[in-house]
Amino acid sequence: MVSMVLKPMFLYLSKNKVLNRGAKRWGLKMGAKQVVAGVTIDDAMRTVSELNEKGLVATVDHLGEFITSREEAIESTNYCIETLKAISKTGVTCNLSLKLTQLGLDVERELCYENMRKIVGTAYELGNFVRIDMEDYAHCQQTLDILADLRKEFPNSVGTVIQAYLYRAAEDVSDLQGVNLRLVKGAYKEPSEVAFQDKKDVDDNYLSIIKQHLRSGSYTAIATHDHMIIDKVKSFCEEEGIAKSQFEFQMLYGFRKELQEQIVKEGYTMRVYVPYGTDWYGYFMRRLAERPQNVSFAIRGLLSK
Repeated sequence: MVSMVLKPMFLYLSKNKVLNRGAKRWGLKMGAKQVVAGVTIDDAMRTVSELNEKGLVATVDHLGEFITSREEAIESTNYCIETLKAISKTGVTCNLSLKLTQLGLDVERELCYENMRKIVGTAYELGNFVRIDMEDYAHCQQTLDILADLRKEFPNSVGTVIQAYLYRAAEDVSDLQGVNLRLVKGAYKEPSEVAFQDKKDVDDNYLSIIKQHLRSGSYTAIATHDHMIIDKVKSFCEEEGIAKSQFEFQMLYGFRKELQEQIVKEGYTMRVYVPYGTDWYGYFMRRLAERPQNVSFAIRGLLSK
């Protein structure tokens, strides 16, 4: 009952532009530093280095919200390019995740595409990889169209995310056979016209598309904190003779650290999603919405001041 009240509240707060602007001035408060790896590229690189020392690999994401101008989109693009250069310079094992709206998708499609082309071109030159995060349903087809255009020039340097709660997920996975995909359950609130509403239906479809992509021989990133799903994937891959080199598990920075390290000890690739930047507020509120028990992060953060 508490979670039913808190979830919509935190999602509402995540979209508050006034609080978001204030959060940029506050610095990492309310326990956010437990799930956000600092505000600068150097902060992110230090965190990734510490993860690498434990056998974990990473993907970093420079957080951004409410991009409404060409200037903001270009600034974000340049920051992504500098992040890729920092990864190369420091030698950490890490790639880059980003959102297309942060690069101007809602401003102008061609602006976003050209920004992405610069970023993915840099990743190609440096031998790295860029993951396009999937956003809400309204941006889904646009994201896949831009991915298709980028792969014509950089086929192995860019991939995306498919969300299992969408009815179209299985068809999209089929169309993207051979593409490095991150598979997730999905975190946005979508209507019944386009998405499963029941948790069991989402879980069943999630396992189904994981098996579908693995069976096709495609590299698969399974992004979940659900240990039951993880165990089922392990069993499936053992039964099917699927090599550990064909897939990886992914989790968020700051969550289920013991499980992350256990997965590494078992010989699997474990990639940690590491967000950073001054624009941390919206991300943090969404994490609280997903798991209201994470409110303890905020309480501990406030009490420690």
